[in-house]
Amino acid sequence: MENIYKDLYQHTKFVEPINLSFHQYLLLTEKPLLVHTGEHNNGPLLIKSLKEVLKGRELSYIFISHFESDEAGALQLLLNEYKEATVLCSEVTSRQLAGFGMGNENVKVVDEKSSIVEKDFTFEFISYPAEMHLWEGLFGYEKKRKIFFSSDTMIAFGKPSEKVVTKSFDELIGSLTIEQIPDAKKLIEIQNTLMQLEVDFVAPGHGPTYLTKEA
Repeated sequence: MENIYKDLYQHTKFVEPINLSFHQYLLLTEKPLLVHTGEHNNGPLLIKSLKEVLKGRELSYIFISHFESDEAGALQLLLNEYKEATVLCSEVTSRQLAGFGMGNENVKVVDEKSSIVEKDFTFEFISYPAEMHLWEGLFGYEKKRKIFFSSDTMIAFGKPSEKVVTKSFDELIGSLTIEQIPDAKKLIEIQNTLMQLEVDFVAPGHGPTYLTKEA
């Protein structure tokens, strides 16, 4: 797990057959927050990496942007290790987790009206139609550091030659397509919402991360 921006650490697995990288992120604050778990087989390696960075501290939050194996597959392994961690996800994702016997009493349902406010970070949520039958997904936004977690949007295939690329947030917003958000009206609404954010760093689920030109 590597420190890539301020208090943000990245754990990465590259899958050669599909030419795609898979990232999990740890926001190392007083109450550490993990973004995504990776698929189930990734769990032991992720836990090892977390322990090296946390150095005996507990994991406080696990944010799951939407219900897919690379976002939530290793959740139960993580909860076995960090039993008090709160799982942050949408209502429909919480139902899917329960259906697979994961999360249970650890889950806290969040939406666009929710925010997690701690002494040294504020984490907000933006709804968008995600994978798995276009069920509700959530973007994450850490307000104090101006970090945007773009889930399965703003991504790139291939093994990144650079971990961090400089690109404006406006350009990244413009890269959102009807294939990623297959509802023309919702796509425009989301783009307009994102344009109101102050973003210095973008952390996608796949591909390089982005330092915006405005940073």
